[in-house]
Amino acid sequence: MKLATYENGRRDGQLMLVSRDLSKAVEVPAIAQTMQQLMDSWDLLQPQLQELYEALNEGQMDNAVDFDESKCHSPLPRAYQWADGSAYVNHVELVRKARGAEMPETFWTNPLVYQGGSDSFIAPKADIELGSEEWGIDFESEIAVITDDVPMGVSADNAVKHIKLLMLVNDVSLRNLIPGELAKGFGFFQSKPSSSFSPVAITPDELGDKWQDAKVHLPLITHLNDELFGQPNAGVDMTFNFAQLVAHVAKSRPMGAGAIIGSGTISNYDRSAGSSCLAEKRMLETIADGKPATSFMKFGDKVRIEMNDEQGNSIFGTIDQTVVEYKA
Repeated sequence: MKLATYENGRRDGQLMLVSRDLSKAVEVPAIAQTMQQLMDSWDLLQPQLQELYEALNEGQMDNAVDFDESKCHSPLPRAYQWADGSAYVNHVELVRKARGAEMPETFWTNPLVYQGGSDSFIAPKADIELGSEEWGIDFESEIAVITDDVPMGVSADNAVKHIKLLMLVNDVSLRNLIPGELAKGFGFFQSKPSSSFSPVAITPDELGDKWQDAKVHLPLITHLNDELFGQPNAGVDMTFNFAQLVAHVAKSRPMGAGAIIGSGTISNYDRSAGSSCLAEKRMLETIADGKPATSFMKFGDKVRIEMNDEQGNSIFGTIDQTVVEYKA
């Protein structure tokens, strides 16, 4: 099943059921007005939506309209929880190597997670408004899951049952603000502005055999200013799968329905696939040449993030954004 949220002047938008080929969409107000309403009662409402989804794909919904990604907000325009991990530990290892720091062995057994701001996500086609180029503007191409209610202390084996939807993410980072914040010993805040998510969220079964071991086994494709930047495979070199990330986050607290958990920057040991953020490319340049050659994003730069099936068809729609100067 595929779902989206159209912007309609209200904070949480209008839930839309989207056809598998992303060609048609239909409102389902008799079932749920918003994505959060759906997540709050997933077990009750999902079977009803699934029946309509099958009819939509068969062309039997007379009220269906052409699906328009430009009308989409992030599937959850705001959420009760947004926690982002760093599941690709080779990426973390590279960060530390570039600055000559050893990596603790615990990083291979205990995931890194930070709690992000979830009250103001950016629409997937909206500009990324930021105050200064000096902040070190970077994109991070990732995958995220949306859960239903997750009990505290859930095991990884049981956590996978709570993963209901998948999305793509642009987890915007301000690299030049990070060192000062981390030096305080209290984590990210100003260095992690609003994130954006793909136009469409999908149930895991839409991926077929590409969803295995709670991982997505497909390349995540990033273009910077219309040039291919990277296409690492999201199922390769993922140290902690999504079930493990969910279980980690829920160790000492329950999570409410609609919680979003991110994978962190997709990264492969095989560097020929490219990278999913500028920081990684700069680190590779530093290791090779002693200094980075690639600059962070400037106002006017564009980033596009997408994932295709093996036939080249878009699965989630496209995050397509331009960085612009914020005008108060």
